[in-house]
Amino acid sequence: MAYETILVENDASIVRITLNAPEKRNALSRKMQAELIDAVEAAGRDPTAGVVVIKGAGKGFCAGYDISGDRSDAAHGAEAMSLPRRTLETVEMSRGWARIWDAPIAVIAQIHGFCLAGGTDLAQHCDLILTAADATIGFPALRMGGTPPTTMWLYNVGPQWAKRLLLTGDTFTGRLAEKIGFALEAPPADKLDERVTFLARRIVAMGRDIAGINKFVINRGIELMGRATLQNIAASLDSVANQAPEMAAFMKRAEEVGLGAAFKERDAAFAEGVPIDVADD
Repeated sequence: MAYETILVENDASIVRITLNAPEKRNALSRKMQAELIDAVEAAGRDPTAGVVVIKGAGKGFCAGYDISGDRSDAAHGAEAMSLPRRTLETVEMSRGWARIWDAPIAVIAQIHGFCLAGGTDLAQHCDLILTAADATIGFPALRMGGTPPTTMWLYNVGPQWAKRLLLTGDTFTGRLAEKIGFALEAPPADKLDERVTFLARRIVAMGRDIAGINKFVINRGIELMGRATLQNIAASLDSVANQAPEMAAFMKRAEEVGLGAAFKERDAAFAEGVPIDVADD
């Protein structure tokens, strides 16, 4: 299948999928989400594929969801999408990411540069995350409303760090990501591809059936912890939380001054500095 927003190559059983919209910082449009899910599921059916690696073109992994279409929607008042319809669409999007989570093939997220908002939803539906040590990760969009619609933070970083990050919208480095469990490894940026390829080759060597069964068993354990139920709750409440007055004020301001300036104004109250990093010993 020919794709418009992603690149796909099979490199000796390692299927590398690249988010290919660097001019938009690989923001996740609906088309990109659909193509990405299709490509992962196609790899799961391909007998020559042993593992999938998802990465981003350009300066970073993914800057989040593409909200450019939402700006005009919010500006039209009565014509804006109803809360029930927005809720249903968010739930459907959440179920889309679950298709990557449940694909019968191991999936590795390879993060460099930045992984923000929706990018963290995508990364946390992969089986393993490797990130450059200097990457910037987080969900700063929460500062204007919403909640992560596919809440995987609890399972990856535990309740304390999930609250620390989601109650502030603070970003953090790849180094800290490794320390708190968001990522498996955080090598230097110039070693990231080498480490991802090393891990991918070891998974391929296991055999796709053995790896697929072990992924299935571990994921069922997480389902017993309530993952799907929690995601349905989070997706529904994301739509409600996006009705917060902060969101309305942000969208109005974005129409006036542009998204970039509106983001800077949003973060000014937090005295945004460098991302949270590991403490010096």
